Amino acid sequence: MLSRRLVHLARGRALHADAPMLARGWKIAGAYAQRASFHSTNLLQAETVKVPQMAESISEGTLKTWLKQVGDTVAADEEVATIETDKIDVSVNAPAAGKITELLFKEEDTVAVGQDLFRFEPGEVGEAAPKEEKPSEEPKAKPEPAETSAPSTPPPAPEPAQKPEPVKESPKPAATPAPAPKPALKEQPAPAAAAPRTPGSRNETRVKMSRMRLRIAERLKESQNAAAALTTFNEIDMSSVMELRKKYKDEVLKEHGVKLGFMSAFAKAASLALREIPAANASIEGDEIVYRDYVDLSVAVATPKGLVTPVVRNAESMNFVQIEQEIANLSKK
Repeated sequence: MLSRRLVHLARGRALHADAPMLARGWKIAGAYAQRASFHSTNLLQAETVKVPQMAESISEGTLKTWLKQVGDTVAADEEVATIETDKIDVSVNAPAAGKITELLFKEEDTVAVGQDLFRFEPGEVGEAAPKEEKPSEEPKAKPEPAETSAPSTPPPAPEPAQKPEPVKESPKPAATPAPAPKPALKEQPAPAAAAPRTPGSRNETRVKMSRMRLRIAERLKESQNAAAALTTFNEIDMSSVMELRKKYKDEVLKEHGVKLGFMSAFAKAASLALREIPAANASIEGDEIVYRDYVDLSVAVATPKGLVTPVVRNAESMNFVQIEQEIANLSKK
Protein backbone atom coordinates (compact mmCIF):
# COMPACT_ATOMS: atom_id res chain seq x y z
CA MET A 1 0.00 0.00 0.00
CA LEU A 2 1.31 3.39 -0.92
CA SER A 3 0.67 6.29 1.45
CA ARG A 4 -1.30 9.25 0.21
CA ARG A 5 1.78 11.40 0.68
CA LEU A 6 3.75 9.45 -1.90
CA VAL A 7 1.04 9.36 -4.52
CA HIS A 8 -0.27 12.28 -6.52
CA LEU A 9 -2.49 12.66 -9.54
CA ALA A 10 -0.99 13.78 -12.83
CA ARG A 11 -3.27 14.08 -15.81
CA GLY A 12 -5.77 11.72 -14.27
CA ARG A 13 -3.16 8.95 -13.48
CA ALA A 14 -1.82 7.90 -10.07
CA LEU A 15 1.99 8.17 -10.04
CA HIS A 16 4.58 7.39 -7.41
CA ALA A 17 6.65 10.30 -6.23
CA ASP A 18 9.80 8.62 -7.53
CA ALA A 19 8.26 7.97 -10.94
CA PRO A 20 10.30 10.65 -12.82
CA MET A 21 13.58 9.22 -11.48
CA LEU A 22 12.53 5.68 -12.41
CA ALA A 23 11.56 6.82 -15.88
CA ARG A 24 14.99 8.38 -16.45
CA GLY A 25 16.63 5.15 -15.30
CA TRP A 26 14.54 3.15 -17.76
CA LYS A 27 15.56 5.46 -20.62
CA ILE A 28 19.27 5.09 -19.80
CA ALA A 29 18.95 1.31 -19.56
CA GLY A 30 17.10 1.22 -22.86
CA ALA A 31 19.74 3.29 -24.63
CA TYR A 32 22.52 1.04 -23.27
CA ALA A 33 20.64 -2.04 -24.43
CA GLN A 34 20.36 -0.56 -27.95
CA ARG A 35 24.11 0.10 -28.09
CA ALA A 36 24.92 -3.39 -26.84
CA SER A 37 22.70 -5.02 -29.44
CA PHE A 38 24.27 -2.90 -32.19
CA HIS A 39 27.81 -4.05 -31.34
CA SER A 40 26.77 -7.64 -30.96
CA THR A 41 25.02 -7.41 -34.31
CA ASN A 42 28.28 -6.21 -35.90
CA LEU A 43 30.19 -9.10 -34.35
CA LEU A 44 27.64 -11.54 -35.63
CA GLN A 45 27.88 -10.03 -39.11
CA ALA A 46 31.67 -10.59 -39.35
CA GLU A 47 32.33 -13.62 -41.52
CA THR A 48 35.40 -15.83 -41.86
CA VAL A 49 36.51 -17.08 -45.28
CA LYS A 50 38.25 -20.43 -45.28
CA VAL A 51 40.80 -21.95 -47.66
CA PRO A 52 38.64 -23.44 -50.43
CA GLN A 53 38.70 -26.98 -51.70
CA MET A 54 41.31 -27.21 -54.43
CA ALA A 55 42.05 -29.94 -56.95
CA GLU A 56 41.73 -33.60 -56.11
CA SER A 57 44.54 -35.00 -53.94
CA ILE A 58 45.69 -31.46 -53.02
CA SER A 59 45.30 -30.68 -49.33
CA GLU A 60 47.54 -27.63 -48.91
CA GLY A 61 49.23 -24.82 -50.79
CA THR A 62 51.37 -21.71 -50.43
CA LEU A 63 49.75 -18.32 -49.97
CA LYS A 64 51.54 -16.37 -52.71
CA THR A 65 49.79 -13.01 -52.84
CA TRP A 66 47.36 -10.89 -50.87
CA LEU A 67 45.55 -8.71 -53.37
CA LYS A 68 43.66 -6.87 -50.61
CA GLN A 69 44.75 -5.51 -47.24
CA VAL A 70 42.97 -4.79 -43.97
CA GLY A 71 40.52 -1.94 -44.45
CA ASP A 72 40.07 -2.49 -48.19
CA THR A 73 36.59 -2.95 -49.57
CA VAL A 74 35.77 -5.82 -51.90
CA ALA A 75 32.94 -6.52 -54.28
CA ALA A 76 31.14 -9.82 -54.47
CA ASP A 77 33.29 -12.53 -56.09
CA GLU A 78 36.33 -10.21 -56.20
CA GLU A 79 39.71 -11.94 -55.88
CA VAL A 80 41.34 -11.42 -52.48
CA ALA A 81 44.26 -13.89 -52.44
CA THR A 82 46.12 -16.40 -54.62
CA ILE A 83 47.19 -19.83 -53.37
CA GLU A 84 49.86 -21.77 -55.27
CA THR A 85 49.61 -25.56 -55.27
CA ASP A 86 51.57 -28.41 -56.81
CA LYS A 87 49.38 -28.32 -59.92
CA ILE A 88 47.47 -25.05 -60.27
CA ASP A 89 47.08 -21.58 -58.78
CA VAL A 90 43.81 -21.14 -56.87
CA SER A 91 42.05 -17.79 -56.49
CA VAL A 92 40.21 -17.03 -53.24
CA ASN A 93 37.30 -14.67 -53.84
CA ALA A 94 35.08 -12.72 -51.48
CA PRO A 95 31.67 -14.43 -51.04
CA ALA A 96 29.93 -11.06 -50.82
CA ALA A 97 30.64 -7.38 -50.89
CA GLY A 98 32.16 -6.01 -47.71
CA LYS A 99 35.27 -4.78 -45.93
CA ILE A 100 38.41 -6.76 -45.01
CA THR A 101 38.94 -6.73 -41.22
CA GLU A 102 41.72 -9.28 -40.61
CA LEU A 103 44.26 -11.33 -42.57
CA LEU A 104 45.11 -14.56 -40.73
CA PHE A 105 48.19 -15.60 -42.73
CA LYS A 106 51.24 -13.96 -44.29
CA GLU A 107 52.50 -14.40 -47.83
CA GLU A 108 54.58 -17.56 -48.38
CA ASP A 109 52.82 -19.30 -45.47
CA THR A 110 51.54 -22.84 -46.01
CA VAL A 111 47.75 -23.09 -45.70
CA ALA A 112 45.58 -26.21 -45.59
CA VAL A 113 42.10 -26.74 -47.00
CA GLY A 114 39.47 -25.63 -44.49
CA GLN A 115 41.70 -23.28 -42.48
CA ASP A 116 40.46 -19.77 -41.69
CA LEU A 117 42.08 -17.43 -44.19
CA PHE A 118 40.66 -13.94 -43.58
CA ARG A 119 37.71 -12.13 -42.00
CA PHE A 120 35.48 -9.45 -43.44
CA GLU A 121 32.28 -7.57 -42.63
CA PRO A 122 29.60 -7.98 -45.29
CA GLY A 123 28.00 -4.84 -46.55
CA GLU A 124 27.46 -2.88 -49.70
CA VAL A 125 30.64 -1.48 -51.13
CA GLY A 126 30.36 2.23 -50.65
CA GLU A 127 31.11 4.15 -53.78
CA ALA A 128 32.98 7.36 -53.52
CA ALA A 129 30.57 9.92 -52.16
CA PRO A 130 29.83 12.46 -54.83
CA LYS A 131 30.95 15.89 -53.96
CA GLU A 132 28.13 18.24 -53.12
CA GLU A 133 27.54 20.26 -56.17
CA LYS A 134 27.35 23.85 -55.33
CA PRO A 135 24.74 25.76 -57.25
CA SER A 136 26.42 26.98 -60.31
CA GLU A 137 26.86 30.62 -60.11
CA GLU A 138 26.91 32.36 -63.38
CA PRO A 139 30.15 34.24 -63.65
CA LYS A 140 29.63 37.85 -63.29
CA ALA A 141 30.29 39.60 -66.50
CA LYS A 142 33.29 41.77 -66.22
CA PRO A 143 32.51 45.35 -66.94
CA GLU A 144 33.56 46.11 -70.40
CA PRO A 145 35.64 49.22 -70.86
CA ALA A 146 33.66 52.16 -71.92
CA GLU A 147 33.64 52.52 -75.61
CA THR A 148 35.02 55.74 -76.83
CA SER A 149 32.80 57.60 -79.07
CA ALA A 150 35.64 58.45 -81.37
CA PRO A 151 36.68 55.63 -83.76
CA SER A 152 40.09 54.10 -83.05
CA THR A 153 42.69 55.42 -85.39
CA PRO A 154 45.96 53.60 -86.17
CA PRO A 155 49.07 55.10 -84.62
CA PRO A 156 51.14 57.25 -86.82
CA ALA A 157 53.55 55.32 -89.01
CA PRO A 158 57.12 55.18 -87.69
CA GLU A 159 59.66 57.34 -89.29
CA PRO A 160 61.42 55.64 -92.18
CA ALA A 161 64.83 56.55 -90.75
CA GLN A 162 64.44 54.02 -87.83
CA LYS A 163 63.78 50.88 -89.99
CA PRO A 164 67.27 50.22 -91.40
CA GLU A 165 68.94 50.30 -87.92
CA PRO A 166 67.81 46.76 -86.72
CA VAL A 167 68.64 45.33 -90.14
CA LYS A 168 72.24 46.37 -89.73
CA GLU A 169 72.52 44.94 -86.17
CA SER A 170 70.82 41.56 -86.93
CA PRO A 171 73.89 39.67 -88.32
CA LYS A 172 76.01 40.37 -85.17
CA PRO A 173 74.30 37.89 -82.71
CA ALA A 174 73.90 35.22 -85.41
CA ALA A 175 77.66 34.73 -85.76
CA THR A 176 78.42 34.00 -82.04
CA PRO A 177 76.49 30.76 -81.04
CA ALA A 178 77.74 28.57 -83.91
CA PRO A 179 80.77 26.80 -82.28
CA ALA A 180 79.16 26.26 -78.81
CA PRO A 181 77.40 22.85 -79.23
CA LYS A 182 80.25 21.09 -81.07
CA PRO A 183 82.72 20.66 -78.18
CA ALA A 184 79.89 19.53 -75.87
CA LEU A 185 79.11 16.58 -78.13
CA LYS A 186 82.76 15.56 -78.30
CA GLU A 187 83.17 15.69 -74.53
CA GLN A 188 80.25 13.28 -73.84
CA PRO A 189 81.76 9.97 -72.63
CA ALA A 190 80.80 6.76 -74.34
CA PRO A 191 78.30 4.56 -72.41
CA ALA A 192 80.12 2.32 -69.97
CA ALA A 193 80.24 -1.31 -71.00
CA ALA A 194 78.77 -3.97 -68.72
CA ALA A 195 81.25 -4.87 -66.01
CA PRO A 196 82.68 -8.34 -66.66
CA ARG A 197 82.60 -10.97 -63.97
CA THR A 198 85.60 -10.88 -61.70
CA PRO A 199 87.94 -13.77 -62.53
CA GLY A 200 88.09 -16.25 -59.69
CA SER A 201 84.90 -15.00 -58.03
CA ARG A 202 82.65 -17.54 -56.33
CA ASN A 203 79.32 -15.77 -56.12
CA GLU A 204 76.02 -17.61 -55.90
CA THR A 205 72.40 -16.61 -56.49
CA ARG A 206 69.58 -18.44 -54.72
CA VAL A 207 66.07 -18.56 -56.17
CA LYS A 208 63.21 -20.13 -54.26
CA MET A 209 61.28 -22.71 -56.26
CA SER A 210 57.53 -22.64 -56.65
CA ARG A 211 55.51 -25.56 -55.30
CA MET A 212 54.91 -26.81 -58.82
CA ARG A 213 58.60 -26.74 -59.74
CA LEU A 214 59.53 -28.38 -56.43
CA ARG A 215 57.09 -31.20 -57.11
CA ILE A 216 58.48 -31.66 -60.63
CA ALA A 217 62.01 -31.90 -59.21
CA GLU A 218 60.90 -34.58 -56.73
CA ARG A 219 59.22 -36.61 -59.46
CA LEU A 220 62.25 -36.36 -61.78
CA LYS A 221 64.57 -37.44 -58.98
CA GLU A 222 62.35 -40.43 -58.22
CA SER A 223 62.34 -41.32 -61.92
CA GLN A 224 66.14 -41.03 -62.08
CA ASN A 225 66.54 -43.35 -59.12
CA ALA A 226 64.10 -45.96 -60.45
CA ALA A 227 64.66 -45.85 -64.22
CA ALA A 228 67.59 -47.34 -66.11
CA ALA A 229 70.39 -44.94 -67.08
CA LEU A 230 71.33 -44.37 -70.70
CA THR A 231 74.63 -43.08 -72.03
CA THR A 232 74.73 -41.21 -75.32
CA PHE A 233 77.80 -40.93 -77.55
CA ASN A 234 78.13 -38.07 -80.00
CA GLU A 235 80.80 -37.74 -82.67
CA ILE A 236 82.51 -34.39 -83.17
CA ASP A 237 85.21 -33.05 -85.47
CA MET A 238 88.44 -32.85 -83.42
CA SER A 239 90.75 -32.07 -86.34
CA SER A 240 91.33 -28.45 -85.24
CA VAL A 241 92.15 -29.44 -81.66
CA MET A 242 94.45 -32.23 -82.84
CA GLU A 243 96.28 -29.82 -85.13
CA LEU A 244 96.61 -27.27 -82.31
CA ARG A 245 98.00 -29.88 -79.92
CA LYS A 246 100.47 -31.17 -82.53
CA LYS A 247 101.72 -27.67 -83.20
CA TYR A 248 102.22 -26.47 -79.61
CA LYS A 249 102.73 -29.57 -77.44
CA ASP A 250 106.55 -29.44 -77.59
CA GLU A 251 106.62 -25.72 -76.90
CA VAL A 252 104.24 -26.06 -73.94
CA LEU A 253 106.24 -28.93 -72.49
CA LYS A 254 109.49 -26.97 -72.82
CA GLU A 255 108.21 -23.70 -71.33
CA HIS A 256 105.69 -24.92 -68.72
CA GLY A 257 106.75 -28.48 -67.99
CA VAL A 258 103.34 -30.06 -68.68
CA LYS A 259 101.98 -32.03 -71.60
CA LEU A 260 99.26 -30.46 -73.70
CA GLY A 261 96.53 -33.11 -73.87
CA PHE A 262 92.92 -33.24 -74.96
CA MET A 263 91.50 -32.95 -71.43
CA SER A 264 92.20 -29.22 -71.27
CA ALA A 265 90.24 -28.65 -74.49
CA PHE A 266 87.26 -30.67 -73.17
CA ALA A 267 87.37 -28.84 -69.82
CA LYS A 268 87.51 -25.41 -71.46
CA ALA A 269 84.64 -26.22 -73.82
CA ALA A 270 82.53 -27.52 -70.92
CA SER A 271 83.21 -24.43 -68.79
CA LEU A 272 82.21 -22.09 -71.63
CA ALA A 273 78.99 -24.05 -72.21
CA LEU A 274 78.11 -23.94 -68.50
CA ARG A 275 78.64 -20.18 -68.43
CA GLU A 276 76.34 -19.82 -71.41
CA ILE A 277 73.62 -22.02 -69.85
CA PRO A 278 73.54 -21.19 -66.10
CA ALA A 279 70.76 -23.71 -65.36
CA ALA A 280 73.10 -26.56 -66.30
CA ASN A 281 75.59 -25.29 -63.72
CA ALA A 282 72.97 -24.94 -60.94
CA SER A 283 72.01 -27.27 -58.11
CA ILE A 284 69.03 -27.72 -55.79
CA GLU A 285 69.42 -27.18 -52.07
CA GLY A 286 66.22 -27.66 -50.10
CA ASP A 287 63.53 -25.61 -51.84
CA GLU A 288 66.01 -23.28 -53.61
CA ILE A 289 67.89 -23.34 -56.90
CA VAL A 290 71.51 -22.21 -56.49
CA TYR A 291 72.99 -20.51 -59.58
CA ARG A 292 76.78 -20.08 -59.65
CA ASP A 293 78.91 -17.64 -61.62
CA TYR A 294 81.90 -19.99 -61.44
CA VAL A 295 82.58 -23.45 -62.88
CA ASP A 296 84.11 -26.32 -60.92
CA LEU A 297 84.93 -29.41 -63.01
CA SER A 298 85.64 -32.90 -61.75
CA VAL A 299 88.25 -34.48 -64.03
CA ALA A 300 89.14 -38.18 -64.12
CA VAL A 301 92.90 -38.75 -63.89
CA ALA A 302 94.74 -42.09 -63.93
CA THR A 303 97.40 -42.36 -61.22
CA PRO A 304 99.59 -45.25 -59.98
CA LYS A 305 97.16 -45.63 -57.06
CA GLY A 306 94.13 -45.78 -59.33
CA LEU A 307 91.58 -43.49 -60.98
CA VAL A 308 91.00 -40.24 -59.12
CA THR A 309 88.66 -37.36 -59.91
CA PRO A 310 90.16 -34.09 -58.66
CA VAL A 311 88.07 -30.92 -58.88
CA VAL A 312 89.41 -28.02 -60.93
CA ARG A 313 88.11 -24.82 -59.29
CA ASN A 314 87.16 -21.81 -61.43
CA ALA A 315 87.95 -23.59 -64.67
CA GLU A 316 86.18 -20.84 -66.62
CA SER A 317 89.02 -18.40 -65.84
CA MET A 318 91.85 -20.73 -66.97
CA ASN A 319 93.45 -21.34 -70.35
CA PHE A 320 94.62 -24.69 -71.71
CA VAL A 321 98.03 -24.56 -70.04
CA GLN A 322 96.63 -23.52 -66.65
CA ILE A 323 94.08 -26.34 -66.73
CA GLU A 324 96.80 -28.88 -67.54
CA GLN A 325 98.97 -27.52 -64.71
CA GLU A 326 96.09 -27.69 -62.21
CA ILE A 327 95.23 -31.27 -63.19
CA ALA A 328 98.89 -32.28 -62.83
CA ASN A 329 99.17 -30.64 -59.41
CA LEU A 330 95.94 -32.22 -58.12
CA SER A 331 96.92 -35.69 -59.33
CA LYS A 332 100.14 -35.51 -57.28
CA LYS A 333 98.33 -34.83 -54.01
